[in-house]
Amino acid sequence: MPKTSPKPKAKQVGPKPGELPGRVVDIDVSKEMSESFLEYAYSVIYSRALPDARDGLKPVHRRILHQMVEMGLRPDKGHVKSARVVGEVMGKLHPHGDGAIYDALVRMSQSFSMSLPLIDGHGNFGSLDAGPAAMRYTEARLAPAAMTMVDEADEDTVDFGPNYDGQLAEPLVLPAAFPNLLVNGGSGIAVGMATNMAPHNLGEVIAATRFLIENPKATLKQLMKHIPGPDFPTGGEIHGLSGVVDAYTSGKGSFQLRATVEIGKVSNRKQGLTITELPFTIGPEKVVERISTLVKSKKIQGISDIVDLSDGQNGTRVIIELKNGYEPSEVLEKLYRLSPLEDQFAINAVALVDGKPRTLGLKEILEVFIAHRVEVVTRRSAFRKLKAEERLNLVEGLIKAIVDIDKVVKIIRGSEDASEAKASLIKSFKLSDEQATYILDMPLRRLTKMSKVELDTESKQLKISIKELAALLASNEAIRTQVSDELGELAKKFAISRRTRCIE
Repeated sequence: MPKTSPKPKAKQVGPKPGELPGRVVDIDVSKEMSESFLEYAYSVIYSRALPDARDGLKPVHRRILHQMVEMGLRPDKGHVKSARVVGEVMGKLHPHGDGAIYDALVRMSQSFSMSLPLIDGHGNFGSLDAGPAAMRYTEARLAPAAMTMVDEADEDTVDFGPNYDGQLAEPLVLPAAFPNLLVNGGSGIAVGMATNMAPHNLGEVIAATRFLIENPKATLKQLMKHIPGPDFPTGGEIHGLSGVVDAYTSGKGSFQLRATVEIGKVSNRKQGLTITELPFTIGPEKVVERISTLVKSKKIQGISDIVDLSDGQNGTRVIIELKNGYEPSEVLEKLYRLSPLEDQFAINAVALVDGKPRTLGLKEILEVFIAHRVEVVTRRSAFRKLKAEERLNLVEGLIKAIVDIDKVVKIIRGSEDASEAKASLIKSFKLSDEQATYILDMPLRRLTKMSKVELDTESKQLKISIKELAALLASNEAIRTQVSDELGELAKKFAISRRTRCIE
């Protein structure tokens, strides 16, 4: 008989000898699931999917811009590999996949996705019909507009918090010199809610913001004289402004967005349609494919040929040649109805205000931004005033010492140590501890070359600056005027003409 293998010994269940038995806790499964889901939902809403109403950025976008500043990737510096940026952001600030970080970086560089791109991309960053090249093949640096978002963050203008592992600090919001939430829009899907913001014209948004600063009780109708509707980077035509009014009133509304089509001769003998602008996020390849399908299925009659001449330099140009005997306007109406030449855009203006998701109308979005900028300018002015006062204190100490520089040198050289030298300087020149320390820390060759005239000039300039900052901080109205003036300067630099036409 064949030998049978011995039966395996039964594994010991329960605690080993000498160990305490495990503790079993009875829980309510429904309560546990509810609490766990709420924690997950809050994390997605606050940390990933929804933008902050103040700077209009999701955490991933904010972290990319902040880390690029930390890396020194300013507009006047060279481009670096996108993979390097993604790695720095993922390793230090954003503990999620590299794909999500690169997608966010790519979008911020696309002129057809953003009204005012924040990233200056070098390489293939995709098109409306195709995705970007891998991050190892593209390069990036900050665009000039991005500097207006991140400048002054080092002047105590915004709060910082710990990163995911508590080893570094990251800004909880950026100073944001313009209403980015309106200008560049954005979308996101959270748990139980979503956001979809349309991009707007920078010049119009700034004009409305400045009007609201001067007239806090302005009505929506007055604001819409400055912002008649969204302004998409791809142009097109908005039809049905009632939906825009709904969106600006309640934060929710939809409207029709149509392509711009010219009717005329496309050859010596043929009439046709020339598409020069398409609805937002619609690419020419998608349009050509859909129209070709409609022609083959005979749902549209009268089209003899369609040619896509679009390219990166000349923009969108799709030519549709018509057969003789067909009315171009009738064919166009069918194309609007059956193809992506007409698309519906739904605004759902959900953003974080004080850490909580809220649906905001146009005036509320602008009010949140204005309050943010008032706080930024206030904190910045207080920071600069403190720095100027500290510098003035040191300059006044230098002015006292420079009168008898030989005595200063003699005291320093004749002292046994720094403590003795400091005490002697304080006693001889009536200096404060900070002034004496500053003089001791300064190289002698630099100290001896200082000019009293230059120090007096600097002292006068510092006193003027301190006086101006003190006057600014003493008046909330002056701060609001400062915010308005800075917006005006920014508009002169970056504003462009409207691209999307609004049609009743």
